[in-house]
Amino acid sequence: MALYVTTTNTSIESFWLSLHYRRGNIRVGIELQLTTNPVHKRDLLVRLTDDTDPYFLYNLAISEEDFQSLKVQQGLLVDFASFPQKFIDLLNQCISEQDKENPRFLLQLSSPSSPVLDHSPANLNVVETNAFKHLTHLSLKLLHGTDVEIKKYLAVCLSCVKEEKQQLEQRLKKTEDDLSRQLSYTQQTLSEKSRELDKLRSEWTSQTSALSSRHSQDLTAERENALETQTRLQQQNEQLRRELEGAHSKSTQQLQSRLAELETSNRDLTEKRYKSESTIRDFKAKLVGLEEESQRAKQQALSLRRENGTLDTECHEKERQVNQLQTRVAVLEQEMKDKEQLVLRTKEVLEATQQQKVYIEGNAESKQLQMGKLEATVKSLSEELIKANGIIKKLQGELRGLVGKIKVKNTVMVSQEKVLQETQERLHKAHRDLQDTQQQLKHRDEEVSKLKEQLEETVQKLDESREVLKTNENVIMWLNKQLNENQLSRKPETLGTFETPSTLSASTGQRMGSASHNMVTFPSSAGQGYPITSTLNSKLPLLEFGPHHE
Repeated sequence: MALYVTTTNTSIESFWLSLHYRRGNIRVGIELQLTTNPVHKRDLLVRLTDDTDPYFLYNLAISEEDFQSLKVQQGLLVDFASFPQKFIDLLNQCISEQDKENPRFLLQLSSPSSPVLDHSPANLNVVETNAFKHLTHLSLKLLHGTDVEIKKYLAVCLSCVKEEKQQLEQRLKKTEDDLSRQLSYTQQTLSEKSRELDKLRSEWTSQTSALSSRHSQDLTAERENALETQTRLQQQNEQLRRELEGAHSKSTQQLQSRLAELETSNRDLTEKRYKSESTIRDFKAKLVGLEEESQRAKQQALSLRRENGTLDTECHEKERQVNQLQTRVAVLEQEMKDKEQLVLRTKEVLEATQQQKVYIEGNAESKQLQMGKLEATVKSLSEELIKANGIIKKLQGELRGLVGKIKVKNTVMVSQEKVLQETQERLHKAHRDLQDTQQQLKHRDEEVSKLKEQLEETVQKLDESREVLKTNENVIMWLNKQLNENQLSRKPETLGTFETPSTLSASTGQRMGSASHNMVTFPSSAGQGYPITSTLNSKLPLLEFGPHHE
């Protein structure tokens, strides 16, 4: 007993015949045949038929064993279970490409001219074409159907045709019955409607005679009324035309005067634009000067850092000298003389720092004045922008009103359209010029904002320089205090109150540990520490090293 499961029945497909090539439509049928008696076996049946030629029949039965040999020969990568669906996918791709001039996928069938006499197989190839090569994805050999197979196929086709014929005859009978019923019904309704039509015609003739008499009387009355209304409307139309001509002449004069005002305002705006451009150039020159000053300040900071490095080296040298001079008392007097010299040098450094302070304060005042000038110019530019925006809004409102009036008057006075179009074009040009001035003012606002940002950066740099000056002043105050303490402690040191070498080495070791850092903390009068960065002279840290007395 055999069970037939139909997987698909693909639609019309194109193919090629050998010997003489032609393109035609065939029907490809794919069926999966399952046999359970005596052995469970599956076979794939492929059938090619042509709806126009009943003797065109090619068959192929592929069993699982045949598929394995086919798989090895053609290098297929699918198994027998998924092969039917993959074959159907290839056929669908051929169907999608069949209407193109250069299809990518082709279904090619090569068969002999007389397959019935020759009994040679036909090759069904699924070919992918490209510019380099025609690649054959699948090639199947199909045998032409025998007389028995063709008869069976024709018998199946005949049975299908008979079934279709019976179905069509049944539909024909149903439609004939329905049409006969509808015909009888329509005839009855026709007879009724004809009777009603006769009655309506008789009524219509009587009513038309009465209405014609009434209509003739109404026509005479309406003609008289129409003549009266026509004369009255002509008089009103002449009056309206005169009034509109006067109003139009007044409006044209107003528009001309308005155009003259707009031209004058445009000139004023161009002059303001040139003035603003000149002020922007001045600002740029000032910015260049400020940038040069900032570069100079950076160079001074680098030089101060280098001096700090030299100070560190001198500190180490002085520590070595202190360790060597611990056993000598006479060296203390020499150190006091050196300290006096250092005091003189610190005074010189103080004078130099005060001069730098005065110079920096002068620069700060000049920069503040420049900032005030820039803020004033920015405010004036913003006020001019606000005024220009107000003028533009007013002009836009007036333009809208004028356009509405012109449209109303154009509907009434067609003869003067050319003059009004010229005035509209002039107004549009003025509006475009105003938009250009607005864009230029926006660019100026952006440049002013950039100048403000650069001014803020310069102000920050000035604040930083002021903080450095404050720290230098605190250091100088602390140095003066240390000098005074050293002068007071000078007398008891000469009398012979010396420290032991152990205490001196401990104190110097502490100082060496503190001097190894880049930042030395000096106590202020308020009890807090001030961090000293690399901004002092190279000779200042010598004051810290020496015998420490509590």
